[in-house]
Amino acid sequence: MYEKCTAESLFHFWIQWIKMLDPSQIHLKFGEHLHSSWVSEDCEGIASPSGLDGLFERLVSHKEVNLLPQQAISLKGPTLTDYDQEPTTVEEQEHLINALLGHQRNLAKTISNLSRFSKVLQKRLIILQRVYQAVSCKHHVRKICSEDSPLNTSVTGKSEDEKSNLGLGMPQGNDALLELGVKTGINILFSLLRQNWVLAKQTGQFSFCNDIIQTALSVVENFPPLSLSNETKLTPLGVDSLNQINVFLQQAASPHSEADLTGQRLAAELMIALAAQRGSLRYVLGWIEMSMKISVTVSKSKTKDKDAGKIHWQSFLKIITDMINPMGGSSGLTSTMLRDISPDDNGLVSLYYAAVILLEELYFLASDYASNCCSGPDENCNNSTSHSNANLSGSCGEVYVWGSNCTHQLAEGGQEKITTPKYSAVFTDCQQVEAGQFCTFLIYSDGTVGACGKGSYGRLGLGDSNNCSVPKKPLFDKKYVKKISSSKGSDGHSLALTTTGEVYSWGDGDYGKLGHGTHSTQKIPKLVKGPLVGKVVKCVSAGYRHSAAVTEDGELYTWGDGEFGRLGHDYTSSKNFPTKVQSIESVGLVACGGSHTLAVSQDGKTIWSFGGGENGKLGHGDTNRQLKPKVIEALNGLYIRKVACGSQSSLAVTSSGQLYAWGCGAILGCGSAEYTALRPRLVEDLQSKRMVDIACGDSHVIALTHESEVYAWGNNAMGQCGQGHAQSPITRPKRVIGLDGVSVHQVSAGTSHSVAWTALPTDRYEMVLVMLPVIAWPRPFCVDLQEATFATIRTFLETFCCGFDEETPPAPFHSHRIIGHEITYP
Repeated sequence: MYEKCTAESLFHFWIQWIKMLDPSQIHLKFGEHLHSSWVSEDCEGIASPSGLDGLFERLVSHKEVNLLPQQAISLKGPTLTDYDQEPTTVEEQEHLINALLGHQRNLAKTISNLSRFSKVLQKRLIILQRVYQAVSCKHHVRKICSEDSPLNTSVTGKSEDEKSNLGLGMPQGNDALLELGVKTGINILFSLLRQNWVLAKQTGQFSFCNDIIQTALSVVENFPPLSLSNETKLTPLGVDSLNQINVFLQQAASPHSEADLTGQRLAAELMIALAAQRGSLRYVLGWIEMSMKISVTVSKSKTKDKDAGKIHWQSFLKIITDMINPMGGSSGLTSTMLRDISPDDNGLVSLYYAAVILLEELYFLASDYASNCCSGPDENCNNSTSHSNANLSGSCGEVYVWGSNCTHQLAEGGQEKITTPKYSAVFTDCQQVEAGQFCTFLIYSDGTVGACGKGSYGRLGLGDSNNCSVPKKPLFDKKYVKKISSSKGSDGHSLALTTTGEVYSWGDGDYGKLGHGTHSTQKIPKLVKGPLVGKVVKCVSAGYRHSAAVTEDGELYTWGDGEFGRLGHDYTSSKNFPTKVQSIESVGLVACGGSHTLAVSQDGKTIWSFGGGENGKLGHGDTNRQLKPKVIEALNGLYIRKVACGSQSSLAVTSSGQLYAWGCGAILGCGSAEYTALRPRLVEDLQSKRMVDIACGDSHVIALTHESEVYAWGNNAMGQCGQGHAQSPITRPKRVIGLDGVSVHQVSAGTSHSVAWTALPTDRYEMVLVMLPVIAWPRPFCVDLQEATFATIRTFLETFCCGFDEETPPAPFHSHRIIGHEITYP
């Protein structure tokens, strides 16, 4: 039965079924971010009272079901006619009888809906409805579960026709007219172009089609690179129109199309130009597949027109050069076949050679990405040579600083504050930078550390408490450091994680937050021992008064001040040594804030919070403290990539690049400095962006997009938001000025200063291994985890790579060496 039912028929079946519900008492609004948690739900749970109540309470707690106030039951019936004055007609009697029966029916329905049986049935139907929508949105046509679907709204106040239209995701009003006009116009244009090509061939007259395509090609070639790559900035109609154009160009480029040879060539050039702008591997592979098929067709053709199946060489070179270079490729193309290409007298080359060259360039680009972006350093190395060799090629680049420099934390002389990013001539050869409380730490490419800024309580690790205006190296006894976390508040302490998984700490020792068993200040880095001896630590975080570490086997250790339950041990006692949090396991990430802690599971599916709950910074919908880890239910169904904490707020980035914030203050980015969010809420101004990194200072945020754009908001009293002024607060995300054209890959936020730099993060490979289902790390032309991409690769392999082990390579290939590249890349 399931195999025969379409999503649409099931949808209409559900609409008929839920008519039995009493819509006046319940409002449904199912959250898309919770679909994943309901897809695998066991529907048999509704059979038992406890299971039913638990599932329904889950809907209510997530605000997916809102119970409306009970309406008063109307007992007033129809007004009876006074029979004493004059007799009534038969029609009047029938009308009165029908009115009485209708009133009794409504009254009976109301009373029936108040019965226990009816309420239990209603709950079961709603839960089944919730599971169906989750399955439908995941496995069936997306438009059926659009935001306008009746399943996402109250089922009151709509006619059946309106509900049906909404359920099918049909555009309404002006959107419908716009879609009608655009789609009709595109089809008319394509028909006119085809007709003109046919007439031009028959009459020998001039064809205006080629001029139209040439104009479009010139416009597209002048676009900035990857102008069409972020489809979240395009409407569904825009994406659909691009796909229609792609299909038309593919048909026009075929030797069997109505187009003349010039039209075929221009169509192929415009198609690859659009594919380069869209930034998706599947569109480029689609062009390569088309070119191969055209080459096969031309080779078998009896006409043997010398210009058939060719492309303009210089135009093609410009397109792919502009496509490859912004993605980190070399300054020129690297294909081994370039030296063998000789354009004909008209400057044309075979589509076959163009396709092979492009495929080889993609192969080199992917190889470069695999080595530079997915290969981490050897974490178990213990000598400078091996560590240096493990560093990313060309990974250490430029560092930009801004914000407070009152204690020389920016190493920019006597300037008190810098309100726009400034290139640092002092912070050089840096792989990592950590901005702390009035201090800055640098990790150089050889694994050594530099520190500058405020030195009180030995927070710089230099052996004294003096301020330092230029970076100096703390004593690490030849240990190679890969990560530093420095507190943004209290009196300043820091944690360093070495490549061998050891943890060092130094600075203010109050509350036992250094983990050495005492409250003493530590002015040089000291190894944290105790339960961490023999453990390989993968992640560390320094809070205001406490510290945390995660081991490679998923154990979470915390130490320091236990007030408010920030250590997660189910009590408020402080710990002078690292102590394992017993109530959770398989932890992958941790972040410490002012008086609270966030932890994320290794698979990214679960996020816990514990500690002080004031201002809702734990995200549980209240302001209660939590003495032990508690799951943030509002983020169920999402994969969490990274978390960060401020003094009164928390943030999380999902695998899809969406940013959520909760707590209070301007750091929420919602336009108000007084707003409080008791549960995670989407930062709407960045909804169209794909976020890859965040850093949280005491009360400001630095966020990095996939396109290397840097945004900042929150406290800006020292210019730490990089807006060219010190007006504070900044209540909505604003792009940091002065970084246009800079390929920023990492950011850090201190108490009142900020840092951005261009070195690639060395922990990316580690995160991909630990959280493989979570991190897609989208990369134009390299990483494109879409079903259509894999379908294109499979079709290509099945079409062109069968029989490669035979003596004669399959058409259109000329040698087995070429095929070797085809096999290797996908």
